Amino acid sequence: MRILVIGGTWFLGKSITERALARGWSVTTFNRGRSGPDVVGVQPVHGDRTVREDLDRLAQHGPWDAVIDTSSSDLAPRDVLLATTALQGTAQRWVHISTVSVYEGWPHQPLTDASPLLECPPDADETYGYTGADGSPTTYGFQKAGGERAVTEAFGEAAVFLRPGAILGPGEYVGRLPWWLNRAKRGGRIVAPAPAEQRIQPVDVRDVAEFALDQAASSTSGGYNVTHPEGIAFADFLRECLTVTDSTGTPVWIEPDVLTEQGVRQWTELPLWRTHAGVWSVDSGRAVAAGLRCRPLVETIRDTWAWLARDGRPVDHPRWAEHGIAPEKESKILASL
Repeated sequence: MRILVIGGTWFLGKSITERALARGWSVTTFNRGRSGPDVVGVQPVHGDRTVREDLDRLAQHGPWDAVIDTSSSDLAPRDVLLATTALQGTAQRWVHISTVSVYEGWPHQPLTDASPLLECPPDADETYGYTGADGSPTTYGFQKAGGERAVTEAFGEAAVFLRPGAILGPGEYVGRLPWWLNRAKRGGRIVAPAPAEQRIQPVDVRDVAEFALDQAASSTSGGYNVTHPEGIAFADFLRECLTVTDSTGTPVWIEPDVLTEQGVRQWTELPLWRTHAGVWSVDSGRAVAAGLRCRPLVETIRDTWAWLARDGRPVDHPRWAEHGIAPEKESKILASL
């Protein structure tokens, strides 16, 4: 296989690149050269994917059996369309990293791969869409749905869309699992979102990477929800965080309405906590049937702590600072119980 990874230097893109090389594939990466070093063994091409001249220069390094796009999360559909049209003559397939936010029902309704998507034209700019009063749908979801349309416009049945929810693991730059691990290490009484038995479905970055490569080598098409089919109970998630950090901390399980009254922001101040009915009810059956294999999430937790303990440093990203409740606010909540 000869593949092009758009991105390829950090977290998912890096994991995909390293695993493709381990398979003996020839890998070209395309990025601006700002977020991290190129993986040893790739053919690096540096440029801006929103500049047509840079894309035309990139195309001269083809052809490729497949493109895996890991770097479109902050781009408008028209920017995705620019890349797909520039490269459609030099690539046979396009594997696009998307999101569950593209669904109309997210996060209120349980989802399958056949759930209806938000509508957004493939040439929309960054102003298209809106965020609902209750936080859904989101402008981000509309933009990503338009990005999928842009890929379909150029690649048709040769387009594959991977729709994960939360991706965790070594190298994570968002800061969800690292925050919980660092909070567990600090010990003491820990605010934990009830119910303790609530199952969550984050997926390991390495498992997403392997599945992306499998899809690049296959002849399938369409969308796949890439969520952990078994998941993990929040109590078990937090227990493992305490175990791997050798912590004597104690979770204090607090009902959602109390957390809301205390002004705790879902998803960010308590990472991975969200009360909407569909947020952790995303069916990944089609992906599992196509070969998705997810390691136990306790392994993800252990390996992420091992990475952090080795002075693991993620790429600097503004989302890291959004996650985690301030110690003073946590102490105030605990004192009020």
